[in-house]
Amino acid sequence: MIQFEQVNKWYGSYHALVDVTETVHKGEVVVVCGPSGSGKSTLIRTINRLEPIKSGRILVDGQDIHARDVRLNDFRSRIGFVFQQFNLFPHLNVLQNCTLAPVQLRGLKQAQADERALSLLERVGLAHEAAAFPADLSGGQQQRVAIARALAMQPPLMLFDEPTSALDPEMVGEVLLVMRDLAEAGMTMVCVTHEMGFAREVADRVIFMDQGRVLERATPDDFFNRPQHPRAQQFLSDIRTPFAQPA
Repeated sequence: MIQFEQVNKWYGSYHALVDVTETVHKGEVVVVCGPSGSGKSTLIRTINRLEPIKSGRILVDGQDIHARDVRLNDFRSRIGFVFQQFNLFPHLNVLQNCTLAPVQLRGLKQAQADERALSLLERVGLAHEAAAFPADLSGGQQQRVAIARALAMQPPLMLFDEPTSALDPEMVGEVLLVMRDLAEAGMTMVCVTHEMGFAREVADRVIFMDQGRVLERATPDDFFNRPQHPRAQQFLSDIRTPFAQPA
C-alpha cells in the first residue's frame, strides 16, 4: 500500500527525514513511535503530501504521489487522515460534517451520504449525536466524529497523527477502541501515537524513529520485549520509568 524509497526531507538546515526506506502492506497496522522531534509526524504527513520531500520516492497503492499527473485533491480524498486537533467544521452539525465531502467531492446524493454517515456514526457510537454541533461534544466524541468523517470517503488507507494527544486521559480509551475496531476489520493504518498499550495490542508492526531515521522495525512482541537498537532500549526504559525514584 505504501512504499518509501530513500526519502529525505529538510527544514532549512535540519535533516528531518534521513534515507527512509519502508513498506506498509495492505491490511497492515503500523505504529510509528519515537521521542519528540524524531520525524514520525513529518513521515506520516508526507504520505498525502501535506509535507513535501526533497529526494526519494513515495508510492501509495502503486502510484508515485509526486508524479506530474497526480491530481492532488483527488489523491488526498482517497486517504483518511485524523489529526491531533479534530478539525471539524464548527458551523456544521455532526451529520453535515460527515456528508459534506462525499456530496461535494464524490457527487453522492444527499440521501445516500446521510445513510452512509449515520451508519458510520453508529459504528463509532455517536449516531444519537447526529444533530449536535462540535462545540456540544467532548474531545473524545469530536475525535470519533473526525474518524467517521474520514471513513465516509471510503478510503483504502487511514493515517492517524497522534489522535489522542489532545484528549483528556479518560477520553483516550474511547478513541482507541474505534481504532482497534478498524484494525480488526482489516483497514490499512499508519498510526503515530504515544499510546504504547495500543501499539502492543493492535499493531502488526512497530517502527521506531529517532533524529529522522528508522532505527528499528519489529513485531510488537519483539519491540517491547527484545528491542535491538540501543536507542530503542533507552526509549522503552524511559517510558517505563518516567520518574526518578527518590533516594
